[in-house]
Amino acid sequence: MSADETWMTAGEPGMSGEPVAPHIRQDIPHSARMYDYFLGGKDNFAVDREAAERVLTVFPTMRIAVQANRTFMHRATRALARRGLRQWLDIGTGIPTSPNLHEVAQSVEPGARVVYADNDPVVLAHSRALMTSTPQGRTAYVHGDVRDPASILATSEVARTLDLDRPVVLSMVALLHFVPDLSDAHAIVKHLLDPLPAGSALVLSHATAELDPPGATKVEEIYNQAGTSLRLRPKAEFATFFEDLDLLDPGIVPAHRWHPDETDDPTGLLPATVTDAQVSFYAGVALKP
Repeated sequence: MSADETWMTAGEPGMSGEPVAPHIRQDIPHSARMYDYFLGGKDNFAVDREAAERVLTVFPTMRIAVQANRTFMHRATRALARRGLRQWLDIGTGIPTSPNLHEVAQSVEPGARVVYADNDPVVLAHSRALMTSTPQGRTAYVHGDVRDPASILATSEVARTLDLDRPVVLSMVALLHFVPDLSDAHAIVKHLLDPLPAGSALVLSHATAELDPPGATKVEEIYNQAGTSLRLRPKAEFATFFEDLDLLDPGIVPAHRWHPDETDDPTGLLPATVTDAQVSFYAGVALKP
């Protein structure tokens, strides 16, 4: 969640041979780069791979978990696009991995508009991949911190790309477990959702220890020891983010159980049969009345 503080010379070769943005720390693991490693990406450093391998030692199905989480995002995006939603604000975007959210949305509605926001300098370095819109649609990237949601909403990128008088999908996938205080997490969601009109949607997923307590609890310990605050939450706490909203069927479920008939897995990381314990992510989609 926090911005990296150690400077690295801009233009020095990075993880994929591209110039690296300043502020990228290579001496401590970063959750976004670890996530990229779990997805089979190459935008990570040795320190990230080492931490990720420690996670895999105690929770061997982490690659399945993150892919199930990502395919939930794909399905939720398509489902909302089919319901007529045309605008997305995606907070905590992560390192671009195709198909990105705008590619999924624009495959259903070519005129869809998406604003991505993340505070990770690695995502900033690769933000070009997030702005390959269809001619009919539009995409933009905001380098901003979810802990200051007002600053994200106030950006010119949001003003130019989204019409906040019309419904917007607020997507915060695999993000809120990095906000350790529940009241802070609630305040963030409220600040971002309140300005959006009726008919807007909230898409969330969240890691939990309820479905595989021993393994998931050890994962929480590894992240926190590595300097990334991680707070796994039970279903009852996750459900509080959807209060006063209208949950879409099937409600709050493990991520792979949200409309599983439309699962797509371009990486091939998901086995034919996936259990709740292997995933250990809750997910839900709701509309603002």
